[in-house]
Amino acid sequence: MIKAGLGILYLCGCVLLMDAPSSAEDKPSVACDQAVSQTDINICADLDYRAADKALNAQWTATKKVLTGWDAELEAHNKGAVEELTKAQRAWITYRDAHCNAVGYSVWGGSLYQAVILGCLAEVTRNRTAELKQLADGIQ
Repeated sequence: MIKAGLGILYLCGCVLLMDAPSSAEDKPSVACDQAVSQTDINICADLDYRAADKALNAQWTATKKVLTGWDAELEAHNKGAVEELTKAQRAWITYRDAHCNAVGYSVWGGSLYQAVILGCLAEVTRNRTAELKQLADGIQ
């Protein structure tokens, strides 16, 4: 039996990828502000999540660089900022996936399932990006 949640989302994504264009030039043009079909809504939700994930990855790099600097200023036995950041990020990923799986159950079996999961992933990811930025900006 396949585990519900992201396992199903992964399978749905694989099915969508099989029907997806083969190159960036073949990408369908979807006006996300006017998306009405479930396919267009899913494509737009995916694009939104990918953009949020890209921003998160950029902020992760910037935040890790700042914390590396913090560690560099400390004696060896006091270092740990980057290690703790990494542990926090791993825990956040577990949280993100479980939380969005739980949200997905609100529309389990419906056509909105994929869009709801992706929307949740995008929102939670944007929130985490803001947290990482706040951390990198330091105590004000």
